[in-house]
Amino acid sequence: MVRKVAPRYDGCGANQRTTIAMDEATRGAHVENVQRDGYTIVEGAIELELIQSLNAALLRLERQIGARPSENSFEGRQTVRIYNLLAHGRPFEAVPVRRSVLPIVEGVLDPGCLVSSLSSIAIDPGEAAQPIHADDMGIPLEKPHRPIVCNSVWALGDFTAANGATRLVPRSHLKPSPPYGANCETIAAEMRAGDVLIWDGALWHGGGANTTDKRRAGLAMNYCAGFIRQQENQQLGLTPARVRGFSPRLKELVGYGVYKGLIGHIDKKSPAQLLDGATEFTSIWDR
Repeated sequence: MVRKVAPRYDGCGANQRTTIAMDEATRGAHVENVQRDGYTIVEGAIELELIQSLNAALLRLERQIGARPSENSFEGRQTVRIYNLLAHGRPFEAVPVRRSVLPIVEGVLDPGCLVSSLSSIAIDPGEAAQPIHADDMGIPLEKPHRPIVCNSVWALGDFTAANGATRLVPRSHLKPSPPYGANCETIAAEMRAGDVLIWDGALWHGGGANTTDKRRAGLAMNYCAGFIRQQENQQLGLTPARVRGFSPRLKELVGYGVYKGLIGHIDKKSPAQLLDGATEFTSIWDR
């Protein structure tokens, strides 16, 4: 059974609840779930208004850029993916800094974590199950190791076993990486619209098959430790003009900060200082 821990809410009813700041006990319980089982689910992490805004923006963007499925089994031959979403405007800027999600990611990695990628995953009817994999398989480190990748899927509609809910192998993050496409016993991470699944990037998992007649829409909000390379190159993928409009925390998350006062500096200045001159920075050597 999928392990869930619910945050606190204001309001009542599935269409009215509003997530408020996550308390330390709730955050700690979610982090413990990820450490023990490899994953957790935050119920009601996204309010209806933001879900609607994200769905509308994704459909508009899909039409504008003519997004189509890829011709490989990993991305899916019946799955539409749109990458580098932070380059496409406001509704997506709210995603990486979400206060019902980011504190958990910071607890799994640390506050110096980075946005690795932000993309949409729309699994259409007829899609086959994605091959089982771990998201950190491409990083040449012996396992098990400390978490270096922490990923999430935002449910922009209900996720069911029939429509492609992510398949998980609980506690597999404590094992070596699986053979790609391994035949494993899995569980379906079923969620209501507005829930968010968070997992250690070492966890074995894969998108499920969609045997229904409706699309399963979601966002993949992926993070990595501040000392490894991001999956999507945020510094070239996002224009300086776009980044200048980000909040200070979002600037840090896309790579305009300096990890532990050392990694990522430019001549003992932070990237944010060179971008807009608004951020103080002291290198580790000058403290």
